[in-house]
Amino acid sequence: MVKPCWKPSVEGDGGSVGRGGDNRGRVDGLMWYKDLGVHVNGEFSMAIIQANNLMEDQSQLESGPLSCLESGPCGTFVGVYDGHGGPETSRFVNNTLFSNLKKFATEHQEMSADVIRKAFLTTDEEFLSLVRQQWFEKPQLASVGSCCLVGVICNGLLYVANAGDSRVVLGRAEKAARGVTAIQLSMEHNANNESVRDELRSLHPQDSQIVLLKHKVWRVKGIIQVSRSIGDAYLKRAEFNQSPLLAKFRLPESFSKPIISADPSIFIHRLTSKDQFLIFGSDGLWEHLSNQEAVDIVHSQPRNGIARRLIKAALRVAAKKREMRYSDLKKIERGVRRHFHDDITVVVVFLDPYSMNRSSSHNPILSIRGGGGLPPSPKR
Repeated sequence: MVKPCWKPSVEGDGGSVGRGGDNRGRVDGLMWYKDLGVHVNGEFSMAIIQANNLMEDQSQLESGPLSCLESGPCGTFVGVYDGHGGPETSRFVNNTLFSNLKKFATEHQEMSADVIRKAFLTTDEEFLSLVRQQWFEKPQLASVGSCCLVGVICNGLLYVANAGDSRVVLGRAEKAARGVTAIQLSMEHNANNESVRDELRSLHPQDSQIVLLKHKVWRVKGIIQVSRSIGDAYLKRAEFNQSPLLAKFRLPESFSKPIISADPSIFIHRLTSKDQFLIFGSDGLWEHLSNQEAVDIVHSQPRNGIARRLIKAALRVAAKKREMRYSDLKKIERGVRRHFHDDITVVVVFLDPYSMNRSSSHNPILSIRGGGGLPPSPKR
């Protein structure tokens, strides 16, 4: 039996809804957090800190049915969407990607890498269609994009799909090591990585300026650091490489094929009893904490509020880099904050080995969006 589920499971640009508890989270200044909640496969903790005038990070956790079929796959979906150039793409992904995943999981009657890839590519096409529709009213939409990191836990498997430079790290208990070992599961698509530059050069052999070093930072066409994303229509469709798009985004020459892509790197991992937890984070977290530092914090401290503690640890490092106190950094308003750190999103997902393979049909449906209640627009 097919249930009606074509609309996004949550309406709005950052609110949350769910059954089985208050899923709205709490707000403390520029931080939103949900200290501890329960998903189909264990517990979770979420937190976000705003640095930009407009919050560009979006995130969600969906737990329960992953398709519209009564007997279809169940599990947990985590999405971290790090926007750039504005919040429009990350908001769009937050409201669209999961419903597209459910649609394709229904059609295929299973969860798979192909289902996830189709969800990414369809979401990208839908956003590019929106850019085309609003081209003359809002041409700046063509220069807005979002990194997209997704994790799906289903039937004892973890699917990780990534387009951009957000990251997910697994904490695994190893007998040989005391404590928990950090294992990075996602591949990052940032031009500062030599492998990404090599990939771009092989895809565009005729373009000697496909990657350029500007101010000690490698950028695609000298403009953007990521080589894969949702949105960024001006680097995917030559029709947007013209006025009324701002001149700083226009390339001097046209192009016949997309310069960057929405096609995600996908990794599939069979979960074991050694796998303790997953840390999903936008790149703002990993600028200040190493994989092992983050894993050590999660392993050594209580679950309740752990995502918030990870962000605070990152902010303490950010403050130290600028030779200031964390207490002083906390007083800096959004906008100005961006000079000290980026928007940061963290989702920590704990893995209960006893729930990985059992039926999820009787568990409550959970749907939570990170950031509800944070200031929606700059103060005037």
